[in-house]
Amino acid sequence: MAKQPATVRVARWSATHPWRAIIMWIAFVAICLVVGGMAGTEKTTSADMGTGQSGRADEISRQYGLDGAASENVLITAKNGTLDRAAADRVAAEVTAKLRALPEVADVAAPIPATNGRALLVPLTMKGSAEKAQDHIDPLLKATASVQKAHPDLRVEEIGDASIGKGIQDQIGKDLGQAELFSLPVTLIILMVAFGAMIAAAVPVLLAISAVGASIGLYGLASAVFPDSGTVSSVITMMGMAVGVDYSLFYVKREREERAKGRGRIDAIEIAAATSGHAVVVSAIAVAVSMAGMYIADDAVFSSLATGGIIVVAVAMIGSLTVLPALLAKLGNKIDRPRIPLLWRLTAREDREPRVWKALLRPALNHPAITLAVSVVALIALALPAFGMKLQNTSSDDFPRSMATMQTYDRMTDAYPSKHSPYNLVALAPVGKEKETRAALDRAVAQTRNNPLFAQDPVEVLVSADGRAFKADVITPHISSSTEAKAALRQLRESVLPNTVGKVTGAEFAVSGETAENKDFADHVQDKLPLVIAFVLLLTFVMMSVTFRSVVVALTAIAINLLSALASFGFLVVVFQHTWAEGILDFHSSGAIISWLPLFLFVVLFGLSMDYHVFVVSRIREAAMQGMSTKAAVEKGITGSAGVITSAALVMVSVFVVFGTLSMLDMKQMGIGLAAAVLIDAIVVRIVILPSLMTLLGRANWWPSRIPRIHAPQHAAPQHSTTDYEPHIYQRQL
Repeated sequence: MAKQPATVRVARWSATHPWRAIIMWIAFVAICLVVGGMAGTEKTTSADMGTGQSGRADEISRQYGLDGAASENVLITAKNGTLDRAAADRVAAEVTAKLRALPEVADVAAPIPATNGRALLVPLTMKGSAEKAQDHIDPLLKATASVQKAHPDLRVEEIGDASIGKGIQDQIGKDLGQAELFSLPVTLIILMVAFGAMIAAAVPVLLAISAVGASIGLYGLASAVFPDSGTVSSVITMMGMAVGVDYSLFYVKREREERAKGRGRIDAIEIAAATSGHAVVVSAIAVAVSMAGMYIADDAVFSSLATGGIIVVAVAMIGSLTVLPALLAKLGNKIDRPRIPLLWRLTAREDREPRVWKALLRPALNHPAITLAVSVVALIALALPAFGMKLQNTSSDDFPRSMATMQTYDRMTDAYPSKHSPYNLVALAPVGKEKETRAALDRAVAQTRNNPLFAQDPVEVLVSADGRAFKADVITPHISSSTEAKAALRQLRESVLPNTVGKVTGAEFAVSGETAENKDFADHVQDKLPLVIAFVLLLTFVMMSVTFRSVVVALTAIAINLLSALASFGFLVVVFQHTWAEGILDFHSSGAIISWLPLFLFVVLFGLSMDYHVFVVSRIREAAMQGMSTKAAVEKGITGSAGVITSAALVMVSVFVVFGTLSMLDMKQMGIGLAAAVLIDAIVVRIVILPSLMTLLGRANWWPSRIPRIHAPQHAAPQHSTTDYEPHIYQRQL
């Protein structure tokens, strides 16, 4: 007998040594959590995040010591009516005394009254670098809170980059907790409907949770090379729950199907390993290959997301191939306990005639050309808005106003317009032209005077120790994502600085700041996206060609999934670049899509689409290898996998939709985009486009390999025993 495939050998060992496999998995998860916790998670710094001209400006500032210390502010306002200035002064004095006593504070400046008399601002400077300020902000927040408690008649609040960062971190943690609170019960309900039994529903969820925990621990180690951009834990949780449940679902469903045919426990597990297990491996590799495309972007954000995604997909795959067979062997028929009466009757018979799915497939099988044309045109129509996509990075304007820190930020910028994010004008002089460069920068600053796009506050020019580098901050009294703020940036980069500093031979200039960073990152994504798409398509083509020994399957898979991804992009644009869905999804439209999402969504969507594609085409090819015609094989493969694909899709959609309900706009756009893509893929692509296309192509689907025209089924259910089962036959079929 031919050598059994690796998935079968691993499954047999786990099934025959269940306690060893289970203990090894538990130990693996525990070690990952402990080691990852001890290592901690490295965070990205401004040096890691810089792109374009803004990145160069920050680089010059760091190199020549022009980085300012971290600054915070304590804002004192009236809760109702006008501000009592005398009371505000007393509070300011108390705040100043408390903050000056803290070792984290370098200096507290004199209070600044607002020109409208409605606020008093106490600026302060922290010790240490701005990069680490968030790690030391808690004592300052506690001191401010103690003053607030002592003066309940006034509003005493702290606001600054570090306190905003802390507020965002807390909000993300709250959102993740909410996502877990809702997604777990919903996932369990879907799986109970799919299996009709409590234990069978719980096993995939437990494996997915353990995979997420192990992956977060492993990423702690990996973050030393690929530091966390702030959203990796969210991505690991979302991806881990989605693919972790799906992989287990594929495996358990196939094992139950084989047991229903009369297979013995070990044989059923081996068949599941040779078929669904093999599909899981290919699917996981497809997702990992797609995620690896983000490394091409050469950006800290995408590198961290790629690393976290690849880790959790790999861990989920390993769990489904190792500990899941052990659990199935150990539980045996107990996995179908306790039964849920009505649901059990609906799901227990795996050989039930799939009448609904046959009815849904009838147009694609009987009228493939018309069905294909109509469905493709519909998806192209949905994809058209994607070509009008506008990109914008997350700014202070996009954070939910339910956050206390953002409410404070709005109050501060309303009373002190100059506290909006500044433009950092940086100039680097060639040796010997320091005075000329400084004079040119002074002229640039002067050109912002009496310009309505800029605030008219005094501007201080910082000079490096060697006199070669200069930095000046100019302010726009407009929010960073506004048309006015973008116009101000264009003036600085295209007119003001080129006509002043740019006239000095050898001098270099650059502009940074929130608006500049958003624009540069969006431009970077647009430049890199074609390279990422080409990389993902090429590797996917190679992988699918090798897996199915068919160039046609590879090309059609790429075309179908590319169309599906574009359609989901179009849906994302329709929802988030306009205002009609604001009330439904509880968000404020910025008129743009978060800059990092298109590239991230493309690789994830392509990977997840290939996940289902591999599973369905594997079942179709398996049926074709048994001698069926292409039309019959398509019908059998899709109807035979429709139940598990639908259940898996519903699990993914439920997880993604929960993320779409969260308060952070980037999480909301990511969740809705992924949910829409999975629905499009599972309903339109798998039920309509794929069957109609494969029916039209016929035996050409498998070119250049050949499928035998007549091949007797080799796996009819045995009448008495399963001793004649040969799992290697399934491997040849796949």
